[in-house]
Amino acid sequence: QVQLVESGGGLVQPGGSLRLSCAASGTIFSISLMGWYRQAPGKQRELVAHITSGGTPSYADSVKGRITISRDNAKNTVYLQMNSLRPEDTAVYYCYGLITTPYELRELDYWGQGTQVTVSS
Repeated sequence: QVQLVESGGGLVQPGGSLRLSCAASGTIFSISLMGWYRQAPGKQRELVAHITSGGTPSYADSVKGRITISRDNAKNTVYLQMNSLRPEDTAVYYCYGLITTPYELRELDYWGQGTQVTVSS
């Protein structure tokens, strides 16, 4: 059974920083893509950033220049460094991964439970 567990959310003032982490555990053969989505109250879930196994990142326009995604393949972990946070960044942040296990012959998407990020003074 594969699990993704996020950590690092919380309350921060506008202009502040937070670092989210997400670790995948279980019997994993490979992880091609890892990333983060977020969902604010009353809004649809939206992509924040993702990163390939080779380390190539991609960002939503709304976070470019303020957020950096990285991953540690040896630890099956993805990170989201968020700087210059704004009230509109307030949302539940969900980690995901496209993961292949020895029990499946195709990659499946797995999701974390979500972590709340609140940007407020």
